[in-house]
Amino acid sequence: MLDCLHIENIAVIERADIRFSAGFTALTGETGAGKSIVIDAINAVLGERIRRDLVRTGSNAAHVTAVFTELSPYVTAQLKTLGFEPDEDGNFLIGRTISSEGKSSCSVNGRPATASLLREIGRVLVDLHGQHENQALFSVDSHLIYLDRFGELSVQRERYAAAYREWRQIVGELDRVDLDESEKARRLDILAFQINEIEAADLTAGEEDELQARRTLFRNAEQVASKLNMANALLFGDEDSDGAISMAEQAVSSAQHAARYMEQAAALSEQLQSALYELSAAADELHDLTSLLDFDPRELDEVENRLEIIRRLTSKYGSTTAEVLAFLENAKTEYRQIELSDEQLKLLAERERAAFVIAQREADTLTAARMAAAARFVAAVKQQLTFLDMPNVIFTIDRQPTALGANGADEIEFLLSANAGEMPKPLARIASGGELSRIMLAIKSVLADADEVDTLIFDEIDTGISGRAALKVGARLRQTAESDDRRRQVLCVTHLAQIAAQAHEHFLIEKSVRDGRTYTDVTLLSRADREQELARIIGGEITDAAIRAAREMLGGVSG
Repeated sequence: MLDCLHIENIAVIERADIRFSAGFTALTGETGAGKSIVIDAINAVLGERIRRDLVRTGSNAAHVTAVFTELSPYVTAQLKTLGFEPDEDGNFLIGRTISSEGKSSCSVNGRPATASLLREIGRVLVDLHGQHENQALFSVDSHLIYLDRFGELSVQRERYAAAYREWRQIVGELDRVDLDESEKARRLDILAFQINEIEAADLTAGEEDELQARRTLFRNAEQVASKLNMANALLFGDEDSDGAISMAEQAVSSAQHAARYMEQAAALSEQLQSALYELSAAADELHDLTSLLDFDPRELDEVENRLEIIRRLTSKYGSTTAEVLAFLENAKTEYRQIELSDEQLKLLAERERAAFVIAQREADTLTAARMAAAARFVAAVKQQLTFLDMPNVIFTIDRQPTALGANGADEIEFLLSANAGEMPKPLARIASGGELSRIMLAIKSVLADADEVDTLIFDEIDTGISGRAALKVGARLRQTAESDDRRRQVLCVTHLAQIAAQAHEHFLIEKSVRDGRTYTDVTLLSRADREQELARIIGGEITDAAIRAAREMLGGVSG
């Protein structure tokens, strides 16, 4: 549960350190004192979307840190699946910094994290009911979510979701294969033309590089021949002079003669002999190269024509011959698939029918589980509504079958009749603000008994209620915190003394002006201070009668 909340430079709160305890905690204060800012700070540290103007004027950044302790085994296990664990003392710390430019950074146990990860962690740690969440009751989609949460139907939902995904994947394949006959014929004609055009060219991967090299040689053949002839003349000589080979032979002969009488010249003689061998071999290669230049000019035309064919194909089917050949293989594969599409369609249709049967079976299982949960949910909510002074309310769940969808085959809607003799109708058509607040509290209370989240936060759950109904809401919040099976923490921002008086602890949020700046302070109240604050809420002014009424309220609450 939430042990400590540290706030810096959030709106009018310059700095606040709030220590919370288990049980029911009330937060009160005059309108505009900053009660909602505390909730905004909690929302921020839980990774929710933030406003740039949340940063206190004149500050570079705002900081919120929350420390959670006494985590349940369930919460610890959930956090572990997200990659985090409490420290050795069992503490779990999350933080968020918001710059004045609107940028933010998050941390979990000192490690950097993203806002989206913080949101996932926040949903494990806290269930926060904001001021506008009553409107969620008007959304039919949220009704299904509430029911599935209560029924703990995650296993059934996951099994259905897997079957539904499999079925939809096969349906997608069917859509791709199931072309009409005219479209098939058009596509086959196109593919046949492309396949024939490429195959007629008889391409070889990398062929264009070799052709371009030959074209370059042919275009420069005259210059190449001239240079090769010159090299040949220098090696073999002519009528007027000896060539390099002849002179090298003379050098070898002279060195060999010298080596007969000078031992040191033997090695040089061998080197010259090796050089002569290499020079003779090079001369032979030179002769072979020269013969390559003996070509028919029509060969150049053939090379140019071949390159033009390749250029035309690469402009249509790929930038290289390798890509064109890959296109050819894909075209052949598609052609075969279309030719076999009737058989393929038959097989896919059989798979689709089998997958649909499985998905429908899982949907039926999910529906049955939802209906069983719905009966328990209605009874539990009815019990809570009776306690909250709405004994004559008829609360029921309407289920309408739908085609298979992402959430099953059910449309779930909560129906309500607030007055005797009236048929249950959608909440948006009949519920007042006060009724909505109590209905939401009833649902949250029922869900809290099913959920493993230890901290529940209600921001102005008292909208539209007063008197006896407010007493009942306060009592219900206290009972939620005093659950027999486990300790739970309930925080509530309220304007009503009847609710605040039920709290185990009471914080006062006050706004003041010091040195021309506005400040908000959060103070834990003593018993005497609580009497003063409750008296202010009751009468606007603290009178003896209001003090007596506040004392009587507190006297009726134990602990």
